[in-house]
Parts: sequence; C-alpha cells; structure tokens
Amino acid sequence: MTETLIRNARTVLTMDDDATEPGGIDILLRDGVIAAMGEGLPATGEVVEARHCVVTPGLVNTHHHLYQTLTRAVPGGQDALLFGWLKTLYPIWARFGPEEIYTSAQVGLAELALSGCSLTSDHLYLYPNGARLDDAIAAAEDIGLRFHATRGSMSIGASNGGLPPDSLVEREEAILTDCIRVIDAFHDPSEGAMIRVGVAPCSPFSVSRDLMREAALLARDKGVMLHTHLAENAEDVAYSLANFGCTPGQYAEDLGWTGPDVWHAHCVKLDPQEIDLFARSRTGVAHCPCSNCRLGSGIAPVAAMLEAGVPVGLGVDGSASNDMGNLIAEARQALLLQRVAQGADAMSARAALRLATRGGAEVLGRHDCGQVAVGMRADLALWDVSSIESAGSWDPAALLLAGPQKVRHLFVEGRQVVRDGQITTLDLPTVVARQNRLARTLSEF
Repeated sequence: MTETLIRNARTVLTMDDDATEPGGIDILLRDGVIAAMGEGLPATGEVVEARHCVVTPGLVNTHHHLYQTLTRAVPGGQDALLFGWLKTLYPIWARFGPEEIYTSAQVGLAELALSGCSLTSDHLYLYPNGARLDDAIAAAEDIGLRFHATRGSMSIGASNGGLPPDSLVEREEAILTDCIRVIDAFHDPSEGAMIRVGVAPCSPFSVSRDLMREAALLARDKGVMLHTHLAENAEDVAYSLANFGCTPGQYAEDLGWTGPDVWHAHCVKLDPQEIDLFARSRTGVAHCPCSNCRLGSGIAPVAAMLEAGVPVGLGVDGSASNDMGNLIAEARQALLLQRVAQGADAMSARAALRLATRGGAEVLGRHDCGQVAVGMRADLALWDVSSIESAGSWDPAALLLAGPQKVRHLFVEGRQVVRDGQITTLDLPTVVARQNRLARTLSEF
C-alpha cells in the first residue's frame, strides 16, 4: 500500500457537481485513488505541503499529435492555412521512423505534464519507415501519464484526389488489421486504466467513406472510442460540400460517427443544426483554440455548444500548429476567444478550467477522472500561487486570470510525475538533446 498526504491545501477546485472549493484541507492518496479528504488527516506515508497551492484535478488534453513536436515553427508552414500547412509538412513527416515518433512523444508528454496535464489523447495517423502506435505508447508508459492513444490512418493519397502524398497512405485492409492488433495489445477498459486505445481515421479528405464506416463498426465491436478531425475551417467545409454533397456534421451522422463514443477535433465551423445534432447524440468536441488561431481557422462556437449540451474538452493539438503544448495556457486562450466572440461574460475562468478537467475527462469517457473527490483516481495538479504570477490576486482560484503557467506538483495515479516543477520520470535534458539532434537532421535533409 502506497500513501501520500497532500496537507493543508489553500484551495481545492473539486469540479464536483456542486463546484465546491474547500480550503485548508488535506487529501489522502492511497493506491492510485483519492482515499479521504478533510482537515487534520493522519499521515503514514509521504507528506506534500500545499498551504501555498491551489489543487485542481489533473488537466485533460483531448487532442494532440505528439509526433509534431519535431516540426515546430517550420518556416514554410508558419503563415499557411490548413491545407497549405499540411502540404508543407507531409514530406518532412514522411522521413520519420520509430525513433522520431518515440522521442517526440516523450518531449510532448513532458511538456504537457509540466502544464498540469495528467491524461492526454494522441492522434497518430501516419506510420512511415516502420513507425507504430506502440512507439508513442512506450513513451507514455515511460513518463507515467494516463494515455488515450488513437490508431489514426490515411488511405487516400494525392493520386486518388486526397491531400496527403501517396507515400504516407496505407491500404485500408492493413489499417483495420493493425487497429485490431493495437486494441488487443494495449486497450484497458477497466476503471483506473493507464492506457486506452481508440480508432481514428484522420479526416474526411484523407480517408474513404468505406474506411470511416468500417472503422466505426470495428470500434463498436471492440468497445473503443472513435476520433477524427471535423469542420476545422472553411476549406474543410467546402471540401465536404464539393465531394460529399453535405456538411461535415451530416457526413459524420451518415457514416455512424455520432454518439457518446465519438469525439471530433476542432468543429470550428459547426452550424446550429450540427450543434443540435451533437447535443442530442452526446457527440464530443475537442476544442483547440491556439491551433485554430495559429492556422487562421476561426473561433469555434464553444459557448453555443455548451449551452446546447454538447460535451466539450480542450486540446493543445499538434506542436506544428500550436508550437507548444501548454494545456493551462490553452484553457486561458479558450476563455479569451469566447469573450472576443461573445462578450466578457461569455465564459468565466472557472468554466474554462472545467473544460480542461472534468469536461475533457467526460469527452474521453473517463468518469473516474476529472474531479477531486473520494473514490476518483489520484490525478492532481498543485499550483503554487505564492509566486509573482499570482501576486496581488484577490482570487487565487482564478488561475486562468492570474496564475502560474507551470505546475508545482503533478500526481498521476498517485505517483508524483512532477515535483517542484521538475519531471521525475525522465532525464529531460537528455531527451531534449536527442529531440534537437533529430530536428536538425530532418531540417538538413
């Protein structure tokens, strides 16, 4: 039995049904679960002092492409819209292999952990030169984050009217076979699972209708979730109308891609009818505000989605369209964008933080995460509000308005992955040096 006592937390943002925010309490972590909360709890194991800290659930990232940490700020893609950006980067990604996938995932996961993230999904949809989803999963197991890996895919290359080069697409039969392999090898449906697997054809412009249908059937047969990109920008909608004769939301519904076991990335251009469809079907959305800004895609109608009842979480998206993977910063950006679009009362700091915690956990089907409550998994982020970022703040719990951008301590399944602002599970300088070496090699090709 392993125990850690978080003692005398200044404020705890529980994200429970009543949005309670107790102060001056202890939190006992035992064998991966929050075992008790209250004042003056006895300590039999390690004690972490938290009197200067706000405690939140570990943040949840619902959309990422971890491999892209190797292609940040590529000059040819810095000022391009989505399709042009992709065409710039596809040839570079085609030179990746297992080492690039593994190392970039280590870096991206460490960056997320330092921003308070305990659970992340990853959408890996290209597998050049022997790379496999296994490479990213190994990185997550090394660092100790809870990981929802998705087996992405692209099957329609440029010669058949798709966007990606033919060198990056796979045969659809091989895609489905490998989906079965990774689900059987890694997916854990149990409560407290550290690894889950989903099925994730990349996008309507890189896979066929048949693959979308077959992927949905396979996922439901295996009891796993479905994920893809949808309605990311105006080009995306125009492509759907021109090639499928319907909007992206209609396309998703026609192919069986709505329901509580589905979440779509972006959804910047959902119209009111599509928002209603997603609300009725409980289809989830991964909102990626920084990437949407970076690529000029627009402002997703998140306030309208939430009002309608659409499940919404946050995603940092890949580091080639965001250039960083800081999830607490992503939550602040979500707050600011909704206020730009709808007014200063469109989203509160606490509402945005809920998107980054409980909202994301619900989108990923993780009802054992996303709250600080007895019986929930011991995934906690501790934010030091005694530092300069919070100096003068009248409300230390309003982290997104005046708070740190880096977590003080992070626990995942009760294990301390970040201690005093440092990763405990990796030799981070060595990993960063390897990443920089790989990036130089790619840039010199």
